[in-house]
Formats: sequence, structure tokens, C-alpha cells
Amino acid sequence: MPSCLHLQPLYQLLLLLWPLFISASIVTHLPGFDGPLPFHLETGYVGVDEVQLFYYFIESEGNPVEDPLLLWLTGGPGCSALSGLVFEVGPLKFRSVKYNGSLPTLVYHPFAWTKASNMIFLDSPVGTGFSFSNTPEGYVDGDTTSSFRVYKFLRKWLSDHPQFLSNPLYVAGDSYAGLVVPFITDLISQGIESGTQPILNLKGYLIGNPRTGEIIDLNSRIPYAHNMGIISDEMYQATITPCKGEDYQHPTKTLCAEKLQVVNKLINEINDVHILEPKCPRRSPKPRILAGERRFLKEEHEALIVSPVVPPLKCRSYAYYLSYIWANTDAVRDALHIQKETVPEWIRCNDYLQYAMDIPSNIKYQHRLTSQGYRALVYSGDHDIELPHLGTQTWIRSLNYSIVDDWRSWFSGGQVAGYTRTYANNLTFATVKGAGHTAPEYKPRECLDMFKRWLSYQPL
Repeated sequence: MPSCLHLQPLYQLLLLLWPLFISASIVTHLPGFDGPLPFHLETGYVGVDEVQLFYYFIESEGNPVEDPLLLWLTGGPGCSALSGLVFEVGPLKFRSVKYNGSLPTLVYHPFAWTKASNMIFLDSPVGTGFSFSNTPEGYVDGDTTSSFRVYKFLRKWLSDHPQFLSNPLYVAGDSYAGLVVPFITDLISQGIESGTQPILNLKGYLIGNPRTGEIIDLNSRIPYAHNMGIISDEMYQATITPCKGEDYQHPTKTLCAEKLQVVNKLINEINDVHILEPKCPRRSPKPRILAGERRFLKEEHEALIVSPVVPPLKCRSYAYYLSYIWANTDAVRDALHIQKETVPEWIRCNDYLQYAMDIPSNIKYQHRLTSQGYRALVYSGDHDIELPHLGTQTWIRSLNYSIVDDWRSWFSGGQVAGYTRTYANNLTFATVKGAGHTAPEYKPRECLDMFKRWLSYQPL
């Protein structure tokens, strides 16, 4: 039998050659889930340049032949696609029960967006989830680089799955992914115009509580805090007067900086992603080294990350803690067909990517796409102070589109689920009442109703 020492060079050679291939596997059972999965799940890697992008593909539980294909990107940058799958819009959920040393368990989620759409959940950028690079240099990434990689991924994946080429295609994501989704959609649009093969059947994009890169994204936290009673009338006036025209994250005026310090103290005391829920410990462990170095210190991987803080069971983030245990179990990795020795530790949200935030604003891409006839749904959980709906409404108004259907309530289950306004050029905005930063996580039934209606061209 050949020794492991002799096999190592061959293994390294295979890793270098792997970008030439697409690796896909069907998953029928997952550890922690009782019985066979009640939906079609495929996992795999697509080689793009020197990196391997890992994905989860779930066929529509409705009519996969005709239903749209949705590419989902989770925010961060650096939050795993698994997070979007099990905490937001996928057909699995963790049972949030006290950890007793056994494998955390999963249950079926009946309000998944896979009820109406085929969905690809992609670990992007590289260093996120189970995506990895064959070289240390490959981990140097950014808004632009990762977006081009996602576009290449999609073209390769559809070339390998030609049965979905004719399905309507949408790109979606929330939080920081809301910054790159319009740029990626614009790349697809340009490819269609230039005749790049395969021709993709692009219809539009969806973004939730999105980052745009505009100053208003974060500046809107102050008026939102005032509206929600977090800061007083006097404190609000005393802040906005000296801070007029300032970037609140990087104030240049001394008095403005002093006033913001007082306001930010009050904001930091609450849960920024849902102001009514308890403030809980950090949702991800802190890596001791950069993600790009992880695979190249194989023998030391046990020391790479600090174990995540265990939040109280009452906290929503307790399920995030369970996901960390589940995804780092060998049986789970085997079931997902994770390539061995590539990602020593899975991190739900990796805050230490070598990542350049090099798209200062995505407004011009959104304007171009909607002006060309592509559809856009922008939705906001209305209890999020991280990226408040007030800022989102402000940049939407900056597009100067006429209003087609003015502000009104929309309903789910006979109750008001939020408020919506429709603009010219196929742009729809909606709030989700009572939802936080990742709206479907907090209001799954309502968000599925919103999604299904919008997909089928019905008024919300």
C-alpha cells in the first residue's frame, strides 16, 4: 500500500486541477434530520479561477421545471450560505433546544422560498462557509472580484445543469449581499447583451435590508432611533444640527462626534438587528488568524478559532451556536460531501476575510437594471436599526421614479404584514412589520407570501 507521504503530492496536484471540474452530489439524508429529506438537495463545488465555490442546490417543491431559479447570497460579507438556508429562506430549521452533547437536530421548515423557486445557496466570497482557495493568494477578495466569480460560477453551473437555463433567473440576498447583488445582476445583463454563452434568462433581483454603499444606509440610524423612542427629541435635534452633511460613521466636526458618541451608546445597548429582542452574545466565534491562512495550517487547525460564546437559550443566536456544532461534525461534512482538509473549521459568519469593499455605491447599477426593464423587489424588516428602512426609502426616492401604486398595507393571513409602494420601472418596495434585519428569519410566513406574489407578478 502506498504511504500517505507518497500520496500527498498527488493530492496537491488534484487540488490544482480541480478548477477544471464541477463536483456535484445528491444528498438524501442529513445527520440530525429524522428520515429522508422531503426535498431534492444537491451539494457541490464549482471551480472558478483558483477557488472552489461550494453550493447547496434545492429544487423547487412546486414545479421545478417551470419555477424560477433563485441564486441566494448571504450577507456579511462572510456569512455562510448555510445560514441563509437554515435561518432564513431554506426548508430546514434547527430545533433550538439546550445542547446536551448529542448532535443538534433539524426539522422541516414549511415556509421556505423553495415552495415557489429552485434555489442555489452559494458560499461566497471565498473563505465563506465551505468555499476555499487552492492558493493563499486566492483568499484575497473583494466586492468586485467576488462578484465576477459569482457570475462565472452561475454560467458554469447552468452549463452543467442546462435543464434550468430556460427558467426565469433572479439574484437575491440581504444585508451586505444587497450591495453586490445588483452588481452581479448587472454583469449578467451585460453578458446577455454581448451574447455570452450560455444565454441566461435573467428577470431581476431581490434585496432585503440592503447595504448600498451610500452614506444614508448608516446615517439613517439616527432618525430611526428617534422615531422609535431610543433617543429624545432634544437629543435628536442636538445631534443633527452640528452633524448636517456629515458621514455619521466618520464625523469630521468635533461637536458632531461628541453628540454621536452619546447617541451611539444608547443604540449599542440594544439588539441592532431587532430592537425588540434581547441583546445577546456575539453570533460567531472570532478566528485567531485570517480565513485565507486556514487551510495552509492543517495540523494546527484546532487552534485556529476560539469556540463560540454560548448564548442564553432564550436568544435567537442559540440556534447559531448549534449550527456551529452541527457543521463541524465529521458525519455532517461527509453527508454534505465536503472535500477533506480544505476548511478545518466552519464559521457561520467569518468577519476576518481579506476583503476589499471596493463598490462605493450600487445605485447606478440598480438604476440601469430597472431602466432596462428588469424587476426589483426591495424589502425591509421594520425593526432593524442596523440598516433601517428609512435609509432604504431615501435612496429609492433618489432614483426619481414615478409612483405607480402609492403607500398602502399588504396582508398575510388576514393581517397587515407590512406596507408597500410600487414605482415605475418594475421597482417594488415593502416593509415587513415586526421583522428584523433578516426579515424571513423573523416573519417566515409573511415573507413567503410576499415572495410568491411578487414572483407571480401579483400585487403584494
